Amino acid sequence: MSFTRYQVLTLAVMASLQQVAFAQTQHYQIAVAPLAQTMAKIARQNKVSLSADPALLEGKIAPAIEGDYALDHAFDLALHGSGLVLIKNADGSMYSLKLLEKKPSTPADDIVILETIQLQAKADQTAQQVEMEKGAVAELPVISLHAEDKRLASAKISIMKGANSIKEIPQSVSVMTRQQMDEQGISDLRDAANHVTGVVGTKGVGQGMILSARGFQIDAWQYDGIPIPRNMYALGNWGTQDMVFYENLEVLRGASGLMQGTGSPGGAVNLVRKRGSTHRNIALTARAGSWDRYGAQLDAGGPLNQDASLRGRIVFDEADTHSFVDYVHNRTHSLYAALDYDLGPATTLGVGVSYSDSQGRPMIRGLPRYSDGGDLGLSRSTYSGAWWNRANIQQTMLYADFEHHFNQDWRFKVSILNLNEKNTSVHQRIQGAVANDGSGITYANWATDFDSSKIGMDTYLTGDFQFLGRENKLTVGATYSKYTSDDMYARTFTPEGNVFAIEHHRPWQNVDTIMAAGGVQTLADYDVQQKGVYASWHIKPLNSLTAIVGARGSWYEYIYNESLYNTQTVNKASGEITPYVGLIYDINPEWSVYGSFTSVFEPQSSRDIHGRVLDPIIGSNYELGIKGALMDEKVNASLAIFRYDHKNRPVNDVESGFACDGWYCSKPSGEVRSEGIEAELNGEILPNLQLLAGYTFNKTEFLSDPVNQGKVFSTWTPKHMLRTWASYQLPGQWNQLTLSGGFSTQTHTLSYDRSFKVPGFTVWNMRLSYQLTPDSTIAMNFNNIFDKRYWISAFAEQNGNNDYGDPRNVMFTLHSKF
Repeated sequence: MSFTRYQVLTLAVMASLQQVAFAQTQHYQIAVAPLAQTMAKIARQNKVSLSADPALLEGKIAPAIEGDYALDHAFDLALHGSGLVLIKNADGSMYSLKLLEKKPSTPADDIVILETIQLQAKADQTAQQVEMEKGAVAELPVISLHAEDKRLASAKISIMKGANSIKEIPQSVSVMTRQQMDEQGISDLRDAANHVTGVVGTKGVGQGMILSARGFQIDAWQYDGIPIPRNMYALGNWGTQDMVFYENLEVLRGASGLMQGTGSPGGAVNLVRKRGSTHRNIALTARAGSWDRYGAQLDAGGPLNQDASLRGRIVFDEADTHSFVDYVHNRTHSLYAALDYDLGPATTLGVGVSYSDSQGRPMIRGLPRYSDGGDLGLSRSTYSGAWWNRANIQQTMLYADFEHHFNQDWRFKVSILNLNEKNTSVHQRIQGAVANDGSGITYANWATDFDSSKIGMDTYLTGDFQFLGRENKLTVGATYSKYTSDDMYARTFTPEGNVFAIEHHRPWQNVDTIMAAGGVQTLADYDVQQKGVYASWHIKPLNSLTAIVGARGSWYEYIYNESLYNTQTVNKASGEITPYVGLIYDINPEWSVYGSFTSVFEPQSSRDIHGRVLDPIIGSNYELGIKGALMDEKVNASLAIFRYDHKNRPVNDVESGFACDGWYCSKPSGEVRSEGIEAELNGEILPNLQLLAGYTFNKTEFLSDPVNQGKVFSTWTPKHMLRTWASYQLPGQWNQLTLSGGFSTQTHTLSYDRSFKVPGFTVWNMRLSYQLTPDSTIAMNFNNIFDKRYWISAFAEQNGNNDYGDPRNVMFTLHSKF
């Protein structure tokens, strides 16, 4: 009799476990339910520990279990058909799960002979081995698979909907886990982005940021898979985002129009929020560091009833920070609460709410330069504002999602999000091209009041099925987002001052004083709506080949009104189709090669000489690469080459003269190209040694433009970037000590008008942590070890927006779990 390798492995493990099963039986009355819920019930009923990565159980349904069974038999029944293997330690008190995958092979190799199968359990081992005299059964170790474990090669991510591993997505993908964020002291999204391969977090003109990848802005950010606009304000870039509420950051690089619709040429970011688990987790964290920076956090979650059908999570975070810049300080209160409730054995409702309130004295728009772009040589502590600079950012977010599993293969999910933000400030900034003696600066007084609301919805159905004897996966869905705002800003200018003697004690300013001094006030509002339907189909024409085809239809309307010049800008698109094609070929169980093509579109408001609105800008994204899930799926490796062409860009139609309201009309002849190479290695490359290393070469260029032909397109994107971080837990008697460190290096960028270079830099950081007790750790993060003086990526100009990076500093953290 012959069996496939997969059948041999399954039969071997099941037979072996039955031989060593507990003789005692328990009575079970468990209905059809998600596998995670059923496994947790069995473990609790028998008072044993079960350790599993939630991603392994996602989307899997267990059959009903009714009757009297030994413990291991009950587990076997629950796992039947799941593709998971149960591993037990020598004394039977701890169980864990491992994904057992069928290795790609030829049809002839799929047949082996079932002969001798033996289970060995040695007293000095914490693992079991399943051995075969003939066949491909190797060591199956006991492993602790918790959510914080860095086994990302097999982990499932949600940025492309459903549950996909990194190897199953034919584009460049990176994941930053909560453990990585905590280890590197990352607290906000801009800082997180600047630790991810190929991504740049740029400081905005306002207090916020711009995220970009491959030379293009990422204007829509995803929250649990829901894309909403986050880079639309009447003035500057004021969007901020703390990471305290989120478990992981998922980043896809390259065009992401299939899931997000318009204007996503650089990629997509997805913030995965924290949720309650079936196990109680309570953590307290205290922080203290340079420049009087202090913070405290409570993060608690777990089951709220006996069967863990109701699970909760709360987060309180308090941060009081000063700065290396004189006068600058900020205080942020953050609160988050979430509930997940199993309405039935296969249906879960999740709700959450987050609130943050940030108040402080900011420095907005940084420092100017000499008129030739030269560095003024000012101290890094130089403050350009006034004593009365004030800013307040409030953010309230409501989350809700509903998920139903029809069976083990098919599931439906709908998610809704509402985000309200209020951003107010009164502030002084300075600007101007500075003369050699420091004269030439202008004091600018500003008052801003930005109030916006975003609503987003995403719903999809996804499932696996057999067609013509082959594995298939289908995903169909729809998205909706709406952004509205009510914005005001007022400003006035006083052209007198010297940059070497900045006046911080000028009289208080607000809207009334600004207008009384002859200032201008602008009222503005946005109304932006986007709807879309999408579908993707994964087909396996061969065992080792997966083809992905997909498409999205998008409807888009953008209306912007402003009062200063009494203008209205309108962009519309209807039924725009965005195609997606990808191929993945499995060379062997560890390595696969892939290729993909996708596109995006951006509606325009520019008009040609005949008064017609130009067709949308079209972007075409090509990518070829190789990915590896190595060393028992402990390590991700990837290498990609990419090219993105941005066509139909509006340029001035000089030949037509000033035929459009006294100015040039436009024609869609502009073209930009972004191309390059990316490489990443992430995971446990040696026992106790974690490594993250990511290199990017990215060249952006105007291919066709009457003014900028041949020039660099993205001024804030370095041509070369290398980011590394390594963490090593010492062995033996020193295993309570963990040493971590790394560096970030990049080549120069350009000023906004391309008139001068912003020098590149290399910054080294390190961390030392000590395990005080099994549940408590103290750590020291030592940043910019060599005190490098450098400028951060921003909209650098001669007249302002130049900001220093952080000097050498230290942060101490005490973290305890209960």
